[in-house]
Amino acid sequence: MSHNISAIIKSIQNLMRGDKGLNGDAQRIEQLGWMIFLKIFDDKDIEIELLEDNYISPIPSELQWRNWASNDEGITGDALLDFIDNKLFPTLKNLPTAATNKRALLVKEVFEGNNNYMKSGTIIRQVINKINEVDFNSSEDRHLFGDIYETILKELQSAGNSGEFYTPRAITQFITEMVDPKLHEVTMDPACGTGGFLVNTIEHIIKSGELKNTDDRITMQKNIKGMELKPLPHMLALTNLILHDIEVPNIVYDDALSREISSITSKDRVDCILANPPFGGNVSDGMEMNFPMNYRTKESADLFLILMIAFLKDSGRAGIVLPDGSLTGDGVKQRIREKLLTDCNLHTIVRLPNSVFQPYASVATNLLFFTKGTPTKEIWYYEHKLPEGQKAYSKTKPIKLEEFEPLKVWWNNREENEQAWKVGIETIKANGYNLDIKNPHKEEVEHTYSSSELLEMLSSSFAKSNTLLEKLKSELS
Repeated sequence: MSHNISAIIKSIQNLMRGDKGLNGDAQRIEQLGWMIFLKIFDDKDIEIELLEDNYISPIPSELQWRNWASNDEGITGDALLDFIDNKLFPTLKNLPTAATNKRALLVKEVFEGNNNYMKSGTIIRQVINKINEVDFNSSEDRHLFGDIYETILKELQSAGNSGEFYTPRAITQFITEMVDPKLHEVTMDPACGTGGFLVNTIEHIIKSGELKNTDDRITMQKNIKGMELKPLPHMLALTNLILHDIEVPNIVYDDALSREISSITSKDRVDCILANPPFGGNVSDGMEMNFPMNYRTKESADLFLILMIAFLKDSGRAGIVLPDGSLTGDGVKQRIREKLLTDCNLHTIVRLPNSVFQPYASVATNLLFFTKGTPTKEIWYYEHKLPEGQKAYSKTKPIKLEEFEPLKVWWNNREENEQAWKVGIETIKANGYNLDIKNPHKEEVEHTYSSSELLEMLSSSFAKSNTLLEKLKSELS
């Protein structure tokens, strides 16, 4: 069965390669994205129509998937292309939405932010027929599709600059388990990408056995919140949650940083934050003005840190990914870390090998766990090691959840060991709130290069210089 679904996805990708309107993986995924969204949305509509007599879909009947896409012999060629470009998209982009009709809003947001890139109506028809081979109402198919969806999202990483949307699943799962969000708590990811943390929260709550009835599902739908600024990951996150039986995902299509910090009040605050905020990026113009004077910076990860502290309730818990760059630095960076350690108990920092996000980013990252409301007295550090014999993580050898087993065992019974050490707040203050603290139990191993390695390095460095010289020459001439 699973083989069947992955075969379907493969043949869809091959069909799409034949359409000259599509350029690169990111566009292929966006194209597949809105189609799958519409199909799943219509399946859900059909389900709700059976349960509620007076339910009317926000999608006009002729634009419902069942009425133009589900018949294999249906509209095709130029007529289909014309229908999608001149009827489907314009109508759904401009759907009249009342604030109360959340499902209409979902559709409108997805179609406002995405495009039909395909130019061949015949190929579109072939793709649609393939999508119809997946039965999203069969829980087995849906589960398998969830796994494949995960693979599609992973592939999206390698599609140009979209890597920031995806956090390795082992990391989202581990963070979720450690923070342990509950059904009646509000859990939020202010930069949710394709929804990895939100989906893990749903799975975590289901696994805990807290879901007893429909009311609990509605509570969960309301309590799991995300925000995402870019149209493609936003659509993928919506679809991801709908696949996990969330009827109306609570994901706001907006930049979390566009909110004035001072406007966050008790009704906005949440119990848990799980996030991998964008880092290395500069925030869009003027966003830093939403922050108090002494915390203004252009570095997105640092602003997100302030935002997340503001969004946590007293005794709220957070588990987040942060790059090494946010652990050090003076000026604003230092003031932000001081605020974190004053307002929150930063009890644990897990240091990850810097290949975790390879090949998309080689930045060294850390997992920070903190609770708001009491200042930090000491920080436990834990250095996560690569599996025995592995030099780095890679696309084919990503980090796996089972690698965190020793850390989970240590978590509730902490002792210093070769991978774990603790640092008191006085030491940290004296050191300008620098949190980039190396493992004291580890001898720095000096790498001694053999002559052949040195030669290799030299020759590649010469080759680089030559290329640059050639480039300069050609530009000058």
